Amino acid sequence: MELWFTEKQTPYLEFSCKVAATLHREKTPYQDLAVIDTFAYGRMLVLDGIVQTTVKDEFIYHEMITHVALNTHPAPREVLIIGGGDGGTLREVVKHPRVERATMVEIDERVIAASREYLPELSVAFDHPKANVVIDDGIKYVAGCRNQYDVIIIDSTDPVGPAQGLFRADFYRNTFEALKEDGLFVAQTESPLFDGELVRRIFSDVRSIFPVARLYITVIPTYPGGLWTFTMGSKRYDPCGIAFEDIPSYETRFYTPAVHRAAFVLPRFVEELLEAR
Repeated sequence: MELWFTEKQTPYLEFSCKVAATLHREKTPYQDLAVIDTFAYGRMLVLDGIVQTTVKDEFIYHEMITHVALNTHPAPREVLIIGGGDGGTLREVVKHPRVERATMVEIDERVIAASREYLPELSVAFDHPKANVVIDDGIKYVAGCRNQYDVIIIDSTDPVGPAQGLFRADFYRNTFEALKEDGLFVAQTESPLFDGELVRRIFSDVRSIFPVARLYITVIPTYPGGLWTFTMGSKRYDPCGIAFEDIPSYETRFYTPAVHRAAFVLPRFVEELLEAR
């Protein structure tokens, strides 16, 4: 008998993978958590029936949410990650030679535990000397910070359940206050094809709070539509104006200076989403 996992990505769109094995499943205090092994994408982390990451394509997402921001800031010594319980973003952050400390705040410790056991490729940095893993509500954590971080990375799930507050203007205002005077933040901000109004609203909110607001894109095969957005708010530095000869060299599989530049070249329909009404 064939077994398939199907994610209902929208009311009219589904994504399916043939399952080799179900490795883990539990109901945590916050969400349904599963790790499955698939023939097409390898091991896959699923929360509330939604694919979070796979060992096949995770490096694209994790490199693009981290290195664009880290290489925009000239001295990203103190970095905060909100969410990211699979560990992939933390793994990428600690690679950067100018990062001195990376604090990851994850609300659900069971995601971390499952990732340690079943996703070792992603979770390798949990015990890194630069890493500080905190189990807490990221929204409350950010609200309690002032002038503390050079870079903040919002590696959240979709805007449902405990992650809803991470997509609101008051959270972005608190993020502004938590950053140092030249700090910046980046967040994953969903699909421009299926979440256009959300992309528009988030960019408008960030643009009203930060002196520099930029949106960039990449392609992530397992996410709805494949095309994905990230939104950056910066107090000083423009990711489109950095000197690439000054950025340090370290190993990546997807991110390069050329990819960094190209990510900000937006298709016309995405540009139209960002135009002020």
